[in-house]
Amino acid sequence: MKKITIAIDGFSSCGKSTMAKDLAHEIGYIYIDSGAMYRAVTLYSIKNGIFQDDRIDTEKLKKLIDDIHISFRLNPETGRPDTYLNGVNVEDKIRTMEVSSRVSPIATLDFVRKAMVAQQQEMGKAKGIVMDGRDIGTTVFPDAELKIFVTATPEIRAQRRYDELKAKGEEACFDEILENVKQRDYIDQNREVSPLRKADDALLLDNSHMTILQQKEWLAEQFKRVTESK
Repeated sequence: MKKITIAIDGFSSCGKSTMAKDLAHEIGYIYIDSGAMYRAVTLYSIKNGIFQDDRIDTEKLKKLIDDIHISFRLNPETGRPDTYLNGVNVEDKIRTMEVSSRVSPIATLDFVRKAMVAQQQEMGKAKGIVMDGRDIGTTVFPDAELKIFVTATPEIRAQRRYDELKAKGEEACFDEILENVKQRDYIDQNREVSPLRKADDALLLDNSHMTILQQKEWLAEQFKRVTESK
């Protein structure tokens, strides 16, 4: 069976990453979490003094961007890929609220997006990949054979994020998370470079009231439909 490229875009905390990871695992494809790449750049910026209070030292980041290398390696315990920043596993560190609250401004920078898109396109040359993010179907892989756009209400997405943080034993405030979700939505949709939008040929999936099993069945059906028609 000929391998294809699968692009999954959508709003933050829609469960895109879990959905994409599970699908990739089930069909034997490589999963690439583009959002984790921007989170890794954000973590790097926090650790290297690029954030001056709420201001980003863009000139400093621009000089260092070529030194930021992101890769993914399969975790034998979880069966899923972990994110590595310059060879160091940062999977847990990039999921904190500190990173979540700062990732959108980093992701709006044109030179950051250019660098990440170049890395993503290099990863996807051989096809047989599932990648999720904000601009995969519109910018990174406009010719992807299967495009999905995922959405859910802000309240449901905030609750999912809240539950995820509490399950990890981290402190979490629902109202703070909800505000962060809404802020990220606004920034993602209104940035000048590669704003979040549904590609014309993408399938819309509103998973507000869907179980994970229902989502898996729906995705499997779409994958089967596209690959069998090739």
